Amino acid sequence: MKYHKSEEAIARLTPEQFRVTQQDATERPFSGALDDCFEPGLYVDIVSGEPLFVSADKFNSGCGWPSFSKPVEPAHVAERPDTSGGRIRTEVRSSHGDSHLGHVFTDGPADMGGLRYCINSASLRFIPKGEMQAEGYGDYLHQVEEKS
Repeated sequence: MKYHKSEEAIARLTPEQFRVTQQDATERPFSGALDDCFEPGLYVDIVSGEPLFVSADKFNSGCGWPSFSKPVEPAHVAERPDTSGGRIRTEVRSSHGDSHLGHVFTDGPADMGGLRYCINSASLRFIPKGEMQAEGYGDYLHQVEEKS
């Protein structure tokens, strides 16, 4: 599957999705639709559709944004220094869609690798496990496990 940013995809974005992904904004904490979503499935870039994270790597950090321990495809998540707002952080962007996703921090659960990818809900589209095959993401089904 080819992933890319297109004018059509940008035109479909809501104002909040555009503000976050294209203008590097951050949604208000606890305001995103996916913060409390722990259903099995795949999270993809809202612009390009590239696979970013799976539910098996999602955890409740309590920070107000969806948090993941690692990307499902490391090549799809680009990291770069971010010194905006007088802080030194590491921004994460989708590699093909060039969408601003959020930031990665080193305060994640130690048993999951110690990283916390703090991601804006507005930059993601969630695909439930039962729909992944039909949407062309069947190759990732083995990485989506039911949490007990």
